[in-house]
Amino acid sequence: DSEGNPLTLMDIISTEDEIVEDIYKMTMLKKLSKEIERIGDPREKAIIMMRYGLDGTKPMTQLEVSKKLNISRSYVSRIEKKTLRDLRKRME
Repeated sequence: DSEGNPLTLMDIISTEDEIVEDIYKMTMLKKLSKEIERIGDPREKAIIMMRYGLDGTKPMTQLEVSKKLNISRSYVSRIEKKTLRDLRKRME
């Protein structure tokens, strides 16, 4: 390596595996971002964005989202579950 330590085959293989895994994660993240942008219902999209902090803000609890949107926490939960289920299907 750059510090003069001997590299083993396992060092090289594990590094390559990590690179492949990182590329896969980045690819899936890009795909997920595109799918989130395609959410047609503005309320569904807003709930996902707020719950997971996808707009660069701190993730919010269901209660915080419900207060912000003036709907019940249980309704936020139902919408979130439905939207996540739909996203999972589209990601397959």
